[in-house]
This record gives sequence, structure tokens and C-alpha cells, in this order.
Amino acid sequence: MTGIPTFAVSGGFLGVSRRAADPALAVAGIPFDIATTNRPGARFGPDAIRRASRMLVDGDHPLARRDLAAGLSDVGDFGIALGDVPASLALIEKQAGAFRHLVTLGGDHAIALPLLRALAKRQRGPVGLVHFDAHVDTWPDSFGQPYGHGSCFYHAIREGLVDPRRMIQIGIRSPVQTDVLDWTLGQGVSILSAQDVHEQGVAAVAERIRSVVGLAPAYLSFDIDALDPAFAPGTGTPEIGGLATWQAQALIRSLGGVNFAGMDMVEVAPAYDHAEITALAAATLVCEYLALLPPGI
Repeated sequence: MTGIPTFAVSGGFLGVSRRAADPALAVAGIPFDIATTNRPGARFGPDAIRRASRMLVDGDHPLARRDLAAGLSDVGDFGIALGDVPASLALIEKQAGAFRHLVTLGGDHAIALPLLRALAKRQRGPVGLVHFDAHVDTWPDSFGQPYGHGSCFYHAIREGLVDPRRMIQIGIRSPVQTDVLDWTLGQGVSILSAQDVHEQGVAAVAERIRSVVGLAPAYLSFDIDALDPAFAPGTGTPEIGGLATWQAQALIRSLGGVNFAGMDMVEVAPAYDHAEITALAAATLVCEYLALLPPGI
């Protein structure tokens, strides 16, 4: 037998185990889920996504036509302060600040706030945001938790980490209080529901994303519950009527040329998954993001 059987690929994302001293492109896990409001378990998301990525190592990306693992470093998991949300967010921000371009595997969506804090410092100003989700995540608090996973972008806007006029949310469909929705729209955020995506089609939605984000640096935050639970059951707050995997894949593939400066993939909770389909969707969508980046970034 020659080669390595897929089940024996190294445990890093895409089988990458290297940890360069100053990687141009780093993947990190953040096993954090103490800011969830429904089903816990996203702390196990990074490992599940890495395991599922073993399916994706058998050749070059079909559109980018290159090995996405080339030049990539999996730097392992960030440390957190067990049971302490604010302290964990501070630790995440500090660790994220060490990397030039970071792709993060969550963990719940609260981690997006410290990641954006670190990114805004590197960029010396606010960034644009492409946000896939079933939920707006602009609640002032999450059932009394001021830094819960449903509040990350409320704080990001209030802290000037993102430019809300360059922020677009795709796949939104959950219940939301009218005042929260009005506040979000009033900041200048663009919102496309899952039904908008279904009715308008990939090409039109991709063009809208481009027109909102423009050419300045932007961040991609992908909550796996943007996908319909038929395609991603392994998550904490599933909402019916979401995107199909092919729609999400096609949308990300259509965003070549957007000046992305980082990404997170969050809310994969493998305890509720079936046949790894949620983790595989997450791993594949991360790969689609990697395929957008210039080689050797």
C-alpha cells in the first residue's frame, strides 16, 4: 500500500500539523460555548470540523486548482477562561492578535467579538462584514448575558469594529424583536433573509454583497445555522427554511476579489449532527473561503 489512508491523516485542518513561527495564514480552534442560549456543545466544533476536513485532502480545489493546505498552519486551539465569558473574550482577543490572517473554527458566535477587536486593531479601523446566519446577533444581551452569542455584532457596531454601512447579513429568518431589527437596520446594516436568497438567486445576492462591502478590508463570519437543519442539524439554535449547502457554497465561490482579512466558522455542535454532515459542510465552506485568498497570502 502506498500513501496514507484518509482515516490516518494528521489531526489538523486538511491534515496540516505545521505551526510556522509567523504564518501568513493560520487556522485556530476556539472550543468555547459558554455563551450559548439553547443547546450547548459547540466547544466540540473545532475537532469535528478538523476531522471532517479529512474528506477534502484528496486533490486540488476544483476551481482554484491548487492545494489549499499549501502555506497553511494549524496553530491548535486557543486557551479560554473556563466558565468566565468576559475573561475568555479577552484571552481570545490577545491570542488572535498574534496572527496576520486568521481562520477560526468555533465555538459559539460570541467569539466573533474578540476576533473583530483584534482585527480592527490590525486594520487600524473598522472593517466590512459578510455575516451568514439565521439570527441577526444584534441583541443588546442574550437572555440577560451581555456578551452572549446573540450579541456579538451589537457590541461590534457599538465599539466601531465594523462599519455597519458595509455590513450585510444573509440567511436571517429567526424571530426577532421589532426594536432590535429596527435598531440594526437603522445603523445601516443590509439584511437578506433566507427567502430573499431563495427567490433572488445566487448571482443577484452575490452582487448585492459586493456592492455593500466594496473594496476595503472585510471579515466573513459564518454561523452554520445559516444552513437549513436538513443540511446542518448539528447546531445549537436551528431554524427551518435556511440555505442549502449548494447555495452557501455557490455564494462564497462568487465572492472572489472581495478583500477578506479573516473568517470564522461557528456553532457546529457535533452531538446533534448526523453522519458528520454539519461538520463536513462547515469544513467545506472554510475551504471555499481559503480558495478565495491569493496563494501565499
